[in-house]
Amino acid sequence: MKSTEAPTAKQERPPSAQIKVSTQMRAKTIDKFMKDYEAIIGIETHVQLSTITKAFCGCPYNYGAQPNTTICPVCMGLPGALPVLNSKVIDFAVKLGLALNCKLSSKSKFDRKQYFYPDLPKGYQISQFDVPIATAGYIDLDLPVEFGGGHRRFGITRVHMEEDAGKLLHSNNGTYSEESAFLSLTLVDLNRAGVPLLEIVSEPDMRTGIEAAEYAAEIQRLVRFLGVSNGNMQEGSLRCDVNISIRPIGQLEFGTKVEIKNLNSFSSINRAIDFEISRQAVLHSQGQGDQIVQETRLWEEGAQKTVTMRKKEGLADYRYFPEPDLPEVILTEEFVDTIRNSLPELPEMKRRRYEKMGLSMQDVLFLANDTNVADFFDATIVRGADVKQAANWIMGDIAAYMKNEKISIDEIKLTPEELAVLIATIKGGTISGKIGKEILFELIARGGTVKQLIKEKDLVQIVDPNEVEKMVDKVLAENPKQLEQYRGGKTKLQGYFAGQVMKVSKGKANPGLLNKILLEKLNAKS
Repeated sequence: MKSTEAPTAKQERPPSAQIKVSTQMRAKTIDKFMKDYEAIIGIETHVQLSTITKAFCGCPYNYGAQPNTTICPVCMGLPGALPVLNSKVIDFAVKLGLALNCKLSSKSKFDRKQYFYPDLPKGYQISQFDVPIATAGYIDLDLPVEFGGGHRRFGITRVHMEEDAGKLLHSNNGTYSEESAFLSLTLVDLNRAGVPLLEIVSEPDMRTGIEAAEYAAEIQRLVRFLGVSNGNMQEGSLRCDVNISIRPIGQLEFGTKVEIKNLNSFSSINRAIDFEISRQAVLHSQGQGDQIVQETRLWEEGAQKTVTMRKKEGLADYRYFPEPDLPEVILTEEFVDTIRNSLPELPEMKRRRYEKMGLSMQDVLFLANDTNVADFFDATIVRGADVKQAANWIMGDIAAYMKNEKISIDEIKLTPEELAVLIATIKGGTISGKIGKEILFELIARGGTVKQLIKEKDLVQIVDPNEVEKMVDKVLAENPKQLEQYRGGKTKLQGYFAGQVMKVSKGKANPGLLNKILLEKLNAKS
């Protein structure tokens, strides 16, 4: 199959029963009505692939490029232009299908999905209809502890390949006229037209907004671990459309399905679903269940509500038929095995491995969330670092530094090797934990080695009892009033004395030895 890879690099209409529900009221509504109703939730996720060129032509796609600068006759849909499939799209589709435990189709085909919109120049989208490349899979995930924890498995109906449409740009530089108070200017940017997508359709297995949001987050983790997409929602590289309905508990038939679009974060997925559950529950409770119609709704972030966008199209509206300009996609066993053997350790496998190390679920979810963080942690423990200590340092001071500086773990100067040395040096008693922190921040910001910094700054811990005793005697002699108060019953002053000794030792006194000698001196009969 020939590859085109480069060698290098809609308006709201007011519904008849608009329900306005505050966030607090919404939560109460859900709690009240969901004793009688069950929510049925499924998600369609579009993943933009990280290929160098588009799906059916040699144009690159660079997010943020000037409008209409990376287009050609193929992605513009000009007459006579023929698509040529980018073989990397097949590689990524098989990789994701295997990672989602799907059954792969040895023969799949492309279809034309007909619809007319200004950002779709051909008047149809090349997609897959009745024979997608992957079907009948599942994904496993762990819910965060703060949301009740627990393991979940959600079914995957299908994964199919398709191309993206362009993008409409709405300008405020419209013109005024007598007939219309304001005419807005809408422009079309076709840079995104033809960009390869994988659409993942879940089974309707989710029951809450939290489950749906965590499912979407796990899909993001998965595509990042696989390297098929950057998964950045803010760039549109991962887009989720939620399908939701409610039904009386015990009823087998699904309720009327509503689709929600314009969800650009995991928290908005959660909040939009909660709103829609409460909206539908209120309508049912008021005997207005017939007001729930099959439609597409938008999530308005500012108003924190869903609003009607358009009536939902049915399959018949798309008038699918096989794409005549593209051949079947045929997968050989050898090709699939090659892709399978190239798969990295996936998030679910990583979480189970970390659990076996004895880490808590909170640690596990943090470390396995980001492939770069997981790689850093693995590289640290491979060099003999204590597992729990390595996790604590990465999740604590290192994570705080990264958050403050707005950088990722692969941008800091500290290496896994030096973190392992630092942990061993503290454990061995050469330096204290407090000094270890000072060294850590030095290594993160400027690099270097633990041994070099200890030597340069003369940071070796003082473990000679005689030397520590002299420092304790000095501090007690200089603070007779506090000593008298301590011996009079104010025993909390022990911390004050310990701090003063640490100041004298410039933080180098061994804490255990210091406290032992200090207590002996403080409690000695005067």
